[in-house]
Amino acid sequence: MKVYIKAKQFSIGQHLVDFIERKLAKLERFFDRIIDAEVFLSLDGGNSTVRDKVVCVKLNLPGQQVVVNETSKIFEEAIDSAIDSLSRQVKKYKNKMRR
Repeated sequence: MKVYIKAKQFSIGQHLVDFIERKLAKLERFFDRIIDAEVFLSLDGGNSTVRDKVVCVKLNLPGQQVVVNETSKIFEEAIDSAIDSLSRQVKKYKNKMRR
């Protein structure tokens, strides 16, 4: 699976890129025909000093696209929440294809 990561309003570190790729690779345990994933990272919160982190993940499956948006105080938490949601949706999609 190819993973495309884009960050708005900041530059992304290699540690975060590795974390995202490692987490998304785990989705292939549930469904091995995932085409690719697009991850969009951004900061939200206006002018406050502590800004929320927003993660949007688009997962391209054969015939369908799954999109998940999560917000948290740190990127790792938002990514974990997004992966949990994606894993449920991928399992549901796989079961639907079997019928």
